[in-house]
Amino acid sequence: MSFKIAFIGAGSLVFARTLFTDILSVPEFHKIQVAFTDINPDNLEKTRALCQRDLDANQIPIKILATTDRKDAFRDARYIINCVRIGGLEAFETDIEIPLKYGVDQCVGDTLCAGGIMYGQRVIAEMLNFCRDIKEVAEPGAIMLNYSNPNAMATWACNKYGGVKTIGLCHGEIHGELQIAEVLGIPREELDIICAGINHQTWYISVKHHGEDMLPKLLDGFEHHRKFSQEEKVRIDVLKRFGYYSTESNGHLSEYVAWYRKRPEEIREWINLDNWIHGETGGYLRVTREERNWFETDYPKILKEEPKKLDGSERGKEHCSYIIEALETGRMYRGHFNVMNEGCITNLPFECVTEVPCYVDGNGISVPKVGDLPLGCAAVCSQSIWVQKLAVEAAVHGDVNLLKQAALLDPLTGAVCNPPEVWQMIDEMLVAQEKWLPQYTEAIQAAKENLSKGNLIPTKDYHGAARLREKTPKEVAAEHHARKITV
Repeated sequence: MSFKIAFIGAGSLVFARTLFTDILSVPEFHKIQVAFTDINPDNLEKTRALCQRDLDANQIPIKILATTDRKDAFRDARYIINCVRIGGLEAFETDIEIPLKYGVDQCVGDTLCAGGIMYGQRVIAEMLNFCRDIKEVAEPGAIMLNYSNPNAMATWACNKYGGVKTIGLCHGEIHGELQIAEVLGIPREELDIICAGINHQTWYISVKHHGEDMLPKLLDGFEHHRKFSQEEKVRIDVLKRFGYYSTESNGHLSEYVAWYRKRPEEIREWINLDNWIHGETGGYLRVTREERNWFETDYPKILKEEPKKLDGSERGKEHCSYIIEALETGRMYRGHFNVMNEGCITNLPFECVTEVPCYVDGNGISVPKVGDLPLGCAAVCSQSIWVQKLAVEAAVHGDVNLLKQAALLDPLTGAVCNPPEVWQMIDEMLVAQEKWLPQYTEAIQAAKENLSKGNLIPTKDYHGAARLREKTPKEVAAEHHARKITV
């Protein structure tokens, strides 16, 4: 087979190389064209060198094109895989640190809450530029497979305003399925699971084993599981009160609703610090910084490691490669993707992005109708959808009023902050992120004037209820080594 795939944000070594390994594990894809693009030429070259070495070691005759000119990468591409983080760690730090001054304590801050809303403003502005270039130079009908967060907002904007068919991909539901299998003591392959909702707030609405309903057994299974009972306290509490298990990690879920992180003295009751993903303050920011420092320090050692095997033995579970394989070979694949709703979930808005079961084969991507979500689950999702809609429209049109309304209506932000605090916080974040927000030029000037007038609302010297020390590159390298030994 001969077609072209372009990776944007290819300087993200671990994730880009993982997806690359998955795709090149398909035997029919050993003669495709591959292009990598990134704004950081150093990271881009490092990823290219590692992936090219993997190809050469497996005797696959592909030469990767690596370029900082994304149009060159997109030219004639059939698939564009997007995994960018607009603003990088510099902007990400302001997503976490500025809201903390106002008492908004986030674990991740990339999907909802104050950080996710502002991240959406940056990523949507740039992804619409990607769409423009894709329409101009890529293969007609090219598909963008989007891994960038906030996934629902970005996928929504690209489909509605970018004019490029965009499928949002996430692995949250895969991990939850494995947890469910473990607490039930049943192999995953024997379970029939339907998951539906919105990205990072998706619900396992049906779990069956040979036709038997397993949902009534989940609460007892999770509450008495030695590990999950300690790590997933928020998810278990939501399961107890709503009747359905949520796909997303404890830390993620805790910041999407109003109840678990609004009082600093209570946060530690709901989280676990064995791993950042269970609720640590700024946990994802910490590990992202650690991974960047490790990569920069240990790259020469990484280059000396054994090349990846591209024979299928190291292929992961990310949806991306399986979607492309199904579309190109006709082999059917079933997975949960983020798509425009358009009536799939009947008690959520027609215009929103839902994460639902989809089927892929040579005829394309099919989205079966799910019907109604359980009412409580739909209500939780609906709160977030309205925040997403306001944030999408704000990002596209540079509408600062909609932006501030999105933050005010966000469940956790609204639980912690009053309206004047939200307005001041967003002004501060706009000014801090000015260079990534071209659509807000006038609003940022007004924000600067607002902040210079004095009489500001006092902020807190608060660094989070559950902050951990950043590890050294040596410590991170030791963890990577230990994981490889374990595997």
